Amino acid sequence: MFILIVGLNYRTAPVEIREKIAFTKSQLPSALKELANKEGIEGCVILVTCNRTEIYATVNDVEKGLAVIKDFIANHCNFDKNDLRQYLYVKTLYDGIRHLFKVSSGLDSMVLGETQVLGQVKEAYEVAALHKTGNGILNSLFQKAIFVGKRVRTETLIDHNAVSISYVAVELAKQIFDNLSDKTVLVLGAGEMSHLTARHLMANGVSTIMVSNRSYERAKVMAEEFAGKAVRFDELFEYMVKADILISATSARHHIISPSDVAMVMERRNNNPLLIIDIAVPRDVNPLVGEIKGVNLYDIDELQNVVDKNLEERKIKALAAEEIIEEELEGFLKWISSLFVVPTIRALQKKAEEIKYREMERAKNRLGNLSAREEKIIGTMANSIVKQLLHEPIVNLKKYAATQQGHLYSEICQNLFNLEIIGQKPKYGVGDDFAETNCIGDKRQSTGCLSNQGDIEQIKKTQP
Repeated sequence: MFILIVGLNYRTAPVEIREKIAFTKSQLPSALKELANKEGIEGCVILVTCNRTEIYATVNDVEKGLAVIKDFIANHCNFDKNDLRQYLYVKTLYDGIRHLFKVSSGLDSMVLGETQVLGQVKEAYEVAALHKTGNGILNSLFQKAIFVGKRVRTETLIDHNAVSISYVAVELAKQIFDNLSDKTVLVLGAGEMSHLTARHLMANGVSTIMVSNRSYERAKVMAEEFAGKAVRFDELFEYMVKADILISATSARHHIISPSDVAMVMERRNNNPLLIIDIAVPRDVNPLVGEIKGVNLYDIDELQNVVDKNLEERKIKALAAEEIIEEELEGFLKWISSLFVVPTIRALQKKAEEIKYREMERAKNRLGNLSAREEKIIGTMANSIVKQLLHEPIVNLKKYAATQQGHLYSEICQNLFNLEIIGQKPKYGVGDDFAETNCIGDKRQSTGCLSNQGDIEQIKKTQP
């Protein structure tokens, strides 16, 4: 059984293509069941984020499974299959496992180290488990990916340095005012940047937001969204007296806040501190405003410098995250290889025993009446032949079980000897029952999953 990933993301497809292929939350259950019921698909999980759609599946035949998944995507989005090909990427086995670990850790995101994607990976796993479209391998893979994502963030703190202008603006406000819950924010402008900054401020405790805009109607719409107050543009300075933080992000082509305006405001405020964050281009606030006593003025260039510095720090932390991923990957690969080696060895031994028994019976029938001593000699010889013949293949399979090639050697052995593998799907992990049991929070990081050690011990027991 192979792990197969087919998907597209912000690197391979523009937004107009990504939005056509995305699955909505309401579509996911039926889409998962439809795909899981297709011939050649043993299990599936669909991961959807704002910048990617990926289908994770286990298949017995990679080429057949790939064709089924591509047809499924093309039919879902009413897209020509040949045109779709240029946007898709395909990953199998170990490259696929490493890819999911990087996704859950935020290393494959548009914003390096972002936090939201970990929750989206967990949600994809939960939906598939709820509708029973996953299997033991996929469940264990996603559980491990969630654990890896948590470990990366805990040990590297990769998501602790803000790398967007709006986030940095909020972090700056938190540095100047220890507590934002009793602060009043006045947002000047009702565009996307204003919305983002206001949203981050609310998420960090701000309860009072006022919105001013040249279009009072737009100010009212935005203020309602944040349960705030709309301020008419000609009353801007009247309400600035009541604010602790001013976020300015208009599309004006000239300064709209002058030193004289702010000096008047500060006099009425008794010089109580006022933080002004000007994230407009061109700037809304005359830079001389920063020289007024009690005013802390920051423009977009100063914020961008912080963003650039934080991004460089995230890149350094990403190197440490890569090391964690490789460590966890090694353990998981040993585990998944052992899943295939153990049943392969058992099947090989079973087939050899069946052949031995059949041929011994045939020989006895041809030889006629044999003494007990003669039967014992024939049995001993047959056992010795089987042992010697299987010794090196089994020893080598055990050796390869601890490597990335273990899965492949098992598949080759199964095909060469036409082995019937019973219970190839792992019986460890959650199987078809949804419960976070074997990988999430597993402190034995070097062993991959809880079942890994048990499988390795089983390999040791299968001596020829």
